[in-house]
Formats: sequence, C-alpha cells, structure tokens
Amino acid sequence: MFKKVVLLTAAAATLLTGAAQAQDKPILNASYDVAREVFAAINPKFQAQWKAQTGQDLKIDQSFAGTSRQAQDILQGKKVDTVTFNQVTDIDILAKRGLVSKDWQKAFPNNASPYYSTIAFLVRKGNPKNIKSWDDLVRDDVKVIFPNPKTSGNARYTYLGAWLYANEKFKGDQTKTKQFVGKLLHNVVNFPTGGRGATVAFAQNNQGDALLTFESEVINIAKSDEFKSGAYEIVVPPVSVLAEFPVAVVDKVVDEKGTRKVATAYLNYEYSREIQLLLTTFNYRVHHPDVAKVVADRYAKVRLIDPTKVLGSWDQIQAAHFAGGAMLDQLLSQRN
Repeated sequence: MFKKVVLLTAAAATLLTGAAQAQDKPILNASYDVAREVFAAINPKFQAQWKAQTGQDLKIDQSFAGTSRQAQDILQGKKVDTVTFNQVTDIDILAKRGLVSKDWQKAFPNNASPYYSTIAFLVRKGNPKNIKSWDDLVRDDVKVIFPNPKTSGNARYTYLGAWLYANEKFKGDQTKTKQFVGKLLHNVVNFPTGGRGATVAFAQNNQGDALLTFESEVINIAKSDEFKSGAYEIVVPPVSVLAEFPVAVVDKVVDEKGTRKVATAYLNYEYSREIQLLLTTFNYRVHHPDVAKVVADRYAKVRLIDPTKVLGSWDQIQAAHFAGGAMLDQLLSQRN
C-alpha cells in the first residue's frame, strides 16, 4: 500500500512538473513612456513565435515610464529582465552598478539599437507661429512643451538636439550655444516627467505652441484617432539629433530567474524583418536594409548629428550635461 502511494505521488509530481514546464517563466520588459502601443503590437507576435518554437506559453509584463526613472527603479530592486530604452546613458548606469554587462552594446547589432528616430516638432493647425527650425523655438513669442530632461530620455535628446544645432550654428562658441539652449529652456511652459504627459499638456490642455518629441511620436499623434481632430502639423527641422533606442538584457535578473534564453530571444526578435517592418508603421526609422529601402519615402529629409561624434562618449556627455550641477542644471537654474 505504501509503495502504491509513493508511486502515485511521484506520478502526480511528474504531471505537475510537465504542466509547469509548459508555462515558461514570465519576463518583465521596462520601456520608455510613449512605447505602449509599440510593445502592445510586438509582444503578442513574439509570444506566438515562442510558443511555436518551444511549445511554451510566455507571459510578458510591461513597465512604462521615463527611462531615467526606470533605471532608478531597477537599481532599487525592480526585477526587470529586459530594457528597451531611448537613452544609452540610462543603460550605462545599470552597467556601472553590475546589473548589465559592461559591453552590452556588443550583444546586439547596431550598438544594441534596433531602431532610431530624431527630434521633431508638433505644431497647431496652420502653424500659426510659422515654426520651421530650432531658431524659431527661441523666439520670444514661442512657447514649447517637452518632458523634463532629468527624468526623460526623450527630453535629453531634445536638449542635445538644440545644443548640437547651436554648437554648429555658432561654430563651437560655447557662450552663444549656452545662451541659445538657455533661451529654449526658458520658453518651456511645462516639464512633465515623461513623453506621455507632454503630449497631454500640448494636445489636451492646449499648452504651448510646439511639442518637442521623437519624430515617430509626432507622426503618431498627428495621425491618431485620439488627437487628429486637432489637425496638428508635423515639422521636421533640416538638422536634428540622432536618437537611438538601445536595448539590453538585465544580466543580474535573468541569471537569478533563469530567463536569459527567452530574454535574449525577445530582444533579437526586434531585429527580424517582420518587426523592423512593424516598427515603421509606428514611424520609427530602422536599420534593416530591405525595409529601410521600402519605406524611405515616408520620412522627411533631415541631417542627423550623432551626439558622440561631437560631444564625446556618452559618459562624457552625461558628466558635462546631465550630472548633478552640470550644464543642464546650470541652465535650468537660470529659467526664472
């Protein structure tokens, strides 16, 4: 009798183990504030592919916020398997604290950036302030909206776009460049913590004459059912900043959870032709040569400046512009 009970217990344990194996461990992806729709489209496709390849059901949890805030949450213990950010420095912070490999940019193609964008402007119907370039944003009669660069990778690219434009315009004269960027910051009427809040401030609360955000988001807003009644217009300046969207596996977490294989596959999936094509439907620019060629006519012609080619490494950019007491803080302190 005892032998039978043992055998039955063992059989039940085997069945339970098999059921558990059919359900893969869930993963948590942390992303930037305006990426909700993008990953709502990507995740089901990856889940279907993973199921087809492994027979396992996969749950993907999502977190959205400004990427600097996301990085801080991860440093404080949030168990995130993958990050799909919009700012290199926010992954570098994780790498310096040992959560992400120091050579994380070599783990995936294109410096671990599966797609990219730039900063563009969304203006009101008819473009009443005739905003065409960065120069127009520093006029006394223009008010702008963009997120707080202290919490948003999106906004850091806006800041860098203005800085790089002014640096080129004034041939490296830092005094004039500082004055230009300081004037732009002075013209900001609202600094929400993330891109979503900036969109609401501009499109729903009617604040400002121009919303500064990623080109992809500008186009999405202008065409969306939610905001198209505003008949907004898209302005892509002739010169702007190269904005990369880096990804990384959070090594410390995936090794603890045993999710490295699925986390790596999840990020690699963003480079597939299927997802590269999908990303263009959200108006991101992509690296896949076939896809890029097919959609080339969709995008405005713009000369993109890589911040690292002008201002040094991201570590140097962080120290000079975004660290406590650095250039951004100095300019923000002069707003009033």
